[in-house]
Amino acid sequence: MFIQTESTPNPATLKFLPGKVVMENGTAEFRDRDAAMASPLAEKLFAIPGVTSVFFGYDFVTVTKDSAEWPHLKPAILGSIMEHFMSGAPIMGGGATSDEDPDGEFFNEGDESIVATIKELLETRVRPAVAQDGGDITFRGFRDGKVFLNMKGSCAGCPSSTATLKHGVQNLLRHFIPEVQEVEAV
Repeated sequence: MFIQTESTPNPATLKFLPGKVVMENGTAEFRDRDAAMASPLAEKLFAIPGVTSVFFGYDFVTVTKDSAEWPHLKPAILGSIMEHFMSGAPIMGGGATSDEDPDGEFFNEGDESIVATIKELLETRVRPAVAQDGGDITFRGFRDGKVFLNMKGSCAGCPSSTATLKHGVQNLLRHFIPEVQEVEAV
C-alpha cells in the first residue's frame, strides 16, 4: 500500500491520501483523544505524541500537529494509517457515523430558499476546493444577512482561513445571493 502526502495551506496540517475511500458519506473530525474513541483509526493517530487533531474526508486523512516536527511524526502516522487499512478494520467504530448534523443548523422561517442556495453553492463550489487542501466547510446557520460556517480539518486554525472566508466564500455568496452580507466562522 502506498500512501501519498500533500502539504496544506496550514503548516501544522498534513494531508494523507491512502488511495482508498476513507469516509463514504460526510466527514468526521476529532479534536481530542476523547472524541477519537469513536474511530479506531483516529484513536491510533492520537496515540502518536504531537497529534492534536484528525479529520477524515472522502479519500483523505488530515492530521494536525503541535510543535513537533513533521519528519518525526510522518513515519508513525503513515505506519498507523497503513496498518489500519491493511487490517480491514472499520474507520468508525460502534455505529458512529460522520459529524454532519443538519439538526444543528439555524435560520429563520421563510429563509429556506436562501439557505438552499447557500448550501448548493457550498456543496458545488466551495467544499470541493477546500477538500483539495485537506479541510471542509459546512453550513451552520443564516441570520440577519450573516452566514455562519463551520471550518474543519486543515481549515480549522489555518492562517489563511480568514482570507478564504472573507475574500473567497463571502464574495462568492454575496455575488449570487444579495441577501448575504457577511460570512463568519463558528
